[in-house]
Amino acid sequence: MTDANDTGAHRPQSLMLNFLGLYVLGRKTAVYSGSVIDVFARVDVSEEAVRSTLTRMVGRGLLTRQRQGRRVYFGLTDRATEVLEDGARRIWDTGAVNRDWDGTWTLVGYSLPDSRRSDRHDLRSQLVWAGFGLLQNGLWIAPGTRDVTAVIEPLGLMEHITAFTAAAAKPTEVAELISRAFDTASICEQYKAFLDRWDTPHPLSTAPDDLARRLLLHTDWLQAIRQDPHLPAEHLPTDWPAIRAEQLFRRLDDEIRPEATRLAEEVLDEIPLTH
Repeated sequence: MTDANDTGAHRPQSLMLNFLGLYVLGRKTAVYSGSVIDVFARVDVSEEAVRSTLTRMVGRGLLTRQRQGRRVYFGLTDRATEVLEDGARRIWDTGAVNRDWDGTWTLVGYSLPDSRRSDRHDLRSQLVWAGFGLLQNGLWIAPGTRDVTAVIEPLGLMEHITAFTAAAAKPTEVAELISRAFDTASICEQYKAFLDRWDTPHPLSTAPDDLARRLLLHTDWLQAIRQDPHLPAEHLPTDWPAIRAEQLFRRLDDEIRPEATRLAEEVLDEIPLTH
């Protein structure tokens, strides 16, 4: 069981996205880079890594840069806002357990030449994030009805996609589809790792304060659920760890949010977003 301020497994960009989602999303403000560096020092991320991450995110169109005197402030672009709102929905609205499945599947097929390897990689990444699993070569499935256009359109690959909804028919069994398309053992392990880290009497007691602790909590939780395709609960083991893990996440967030928010207001230097 781990009870340490162990951030080595966290990529600075993952931490940054969670930080922005917690303390910048919805505020119409830009935040001073120095105060971001202050926050990230609490989770053992260096100033150089923070500055590099911010610069890369500007280059990717996720952040804008604006100056006030000698200080540089960073704000969210519309694209970053969409990404972070999607993450917030995944955490708070979708949840970790699918109890409302209606028996339908969304199927997506695509055909891209080997010369477009980068596009194929981006498409597969988006499909995984959207809850799809690879059933067989070029054919992906996800439980329920999914908005395929919202997933694919930003990639500019609509003309390469075929999408439809269907229900499994005999002799195909739902359990067989799930076992073929989704690595349930790996998904289960993600939740168990979250529980190992956080289900302790004093979780992450070596973190310096609740601002650091909440940032790590959300980063760990999003890591646990990002690979979860929201499979129907009726076809999962009765002791599926997502249920207990989600209850723990919500309880811990309730406990540490007030002090984390107070510290963030104390530490973060913000100005109105001008774009």
